[in-house]
Amino acid sequence: MDSEPKTDLQKTLEACKSSFVSAGVFSLFVNFLMLAPAFYMLQIYDRVVASGSVSTLIVLTMIFLMLMATMGSLEWVRSRILVRQGTKIDTLLSGRLFNAGFKQALFSGGGAASSQPLNDLAGLRQFLSSNGLFAFFDSPWIPIYLLVMYFFHPLFGLVGLVSVIVLSLMAIANERATRGLFNRSNREQMVAGNYVTTNLRNAEVIESMGMLGAIRDRWAVKNNNVLYLQGLANDKQGMFAAISKSLRITIQSLTLGLGAYLAINEEISPGLMIAGSILLGRALAPIDQMIGAWKGFVTARTQYARLDEVLQKTPEDAERMALPALSGDIVADRAMITPPGSKIVAVQNASFHIVPGDVVGIIGPSAAGKSSLVRGMLGIWPTAGGVIRLDGAEAFTIDREEVGPSLGYLPQDIELFDGTVSENIARFGDVDAEKVVAAAKQAGVHEMILHLSNGYDTVIGIGGSVLSGGQRQRLGLARALYGEPSLVVLDEPNSNLDEAGESALAQALVVLKQRNCTTLVITHRINILSRVDKLMLMKDGVVVGFGPRDEIMAQMQASQTSKQVAVANPGVTPVFSEGL
Repeated sequence: MDSEPKTDLQKTLEACKSSFVSAGVFSLFVNFLMLAPAFYMLQIYDRVVASGSVSTLIVLTMIFLMLMATMGSLEWVRSRILVRQGTKIDTLLSGRLFNAGFKQALFSGGGAASSQPLNDLAGLRQFLSSNGLFAFFDSPWIPIYLLVMYFFHPLFGLVGLVSVIVLSLMAIANERATRGLFNRSNREQMVAGNYVTTNLRNAEVIESMGMLGAIRDRWAVKNNNVLYLQGLANDKQGMFAAISKSLRITIQSLTLGLGAYLAINEEISPGLMIAGSILLGRALAPIDQMIGAWKGFVTARTQYARLDEVLQKTPEDAERMALPALSGDIVADRAMITPPGSKIVAVQNASFHIVPGDVVGIIGPSAAGKSSLVRGMLGIWPTAGGVIRLDGAEAFTIDREEVGPSLGYLPQDIELFDGTVSENIARFGDVDAEKVVAAAKQAGVHEMILHLSNGYDTVIGIGGSVLSGGQRQRLGLARALYGEPSLVVLDEPNSNLDEAGESALAQALVVLKQRNCTTLVITHRINILSRVDKLMLMKDGVVVGFGPRDEIMAQMQASQTSKQVAVANPGVTPVFSEGL
């Protein structure tokens, strides 16, 4: 029977296998050298004290110090190995997780936008590089210590074995008592964090309408639940940790008493009495350390599960053959579009052909499916049925990095990014000054930019909050026009524009037409329609009209006349009833 294929996360950990093996080998030598303190103490009591030889003491001490220095060096190297393998894991996965998080945000319309996958990766990396992981490397060598104790005296070995079993049972009990609580608290903490992030994006609305108290109270409920669960889990873990530590110290001390009894009966030497107690402490240390580091382990395990789920849900894009620059030819054949995460069909059975150089106005009432349609044309959303093709290739499968320079997109909600004006216009690629200025002039924003504090080098800041809505929209238009793309989609491009902005937009449409650029304009304003060649009329997710502008306008006027007739004569049914 074939084994299941490994996930991306498993493959990454396998790529770091050599580092874990190296850490295990160093752990072997470190744990062998951990025997040195016990044997040093044995020699001090049985040889040096008995003989009174200072020279023997000096030689033994020098050997012991050399062994301890070696052990410290090996510990340091082991720690560096784990740190570097944690960095390697981050390097191998961070880009992949960034893309996965981006896709989640893209397919949810931004609703699932979160840096949680990258935070989980950072947490997992920190645990794999922490001292808490050493307990898992050291625990396999517990039998060695027990075996040495057995050679000292069978009773020592028996006490050590019973102690290990008892503390192991406590570790299992700790796991069962705290696992669910830690998992629930981690989930609740993530929900509370996402709630804060979401509301911070609407800070202006919250402040203007005095909603802060109500929002804070709702967050406090979530946060208090997190605090309660974490407190309960930490209380239980603390109880097990305290009992484990007290039990370990008690058993280690009682072992001295057992050793003293055996020494009195001359079954062992005084040196073995001390050495046995030291070895028992060393044997129990990894278990005690595990209990103390259990919270970090549970958190890392949860982070691993979340990362594995994210990577499996969003597989890596396969490499595709490079395509030539787009010409702007768009064909839709019975296309159906459903917003990701929704079961409601936003666009149904759309069929049309937009040839290169067409300037098309897309009109219709609100919620008619206009923005959903252009998202399908751009390949942002997949089709749920039928197909939309750009230059013959299915839009959703085209490599975005390849076709990006051939596309210009101005969405309804303008998002500018933290950087300079020129970087935003140049889409954060290599800034070509001539192309940046040309795009700005075409968008009619060149003069406005020159009046900014540092011109094209003005840092906008996240979201472009220092700019007005109209300024952001015109900069977004310049970004869409950068590099003379062959397909430009403008979604409500004049919603925030003043008269000067409207004039600049109209002139930009003329220039786009002159250089044979396919242009799609979604608008509710009639005045801009004088610049388009064709109209696409939509209603309730259906393309109810597509053709030359004057023809569609005539149909709309006929529709309006039919409505008026229907009102005056209720028995007459209008033939064409759609409009803006």
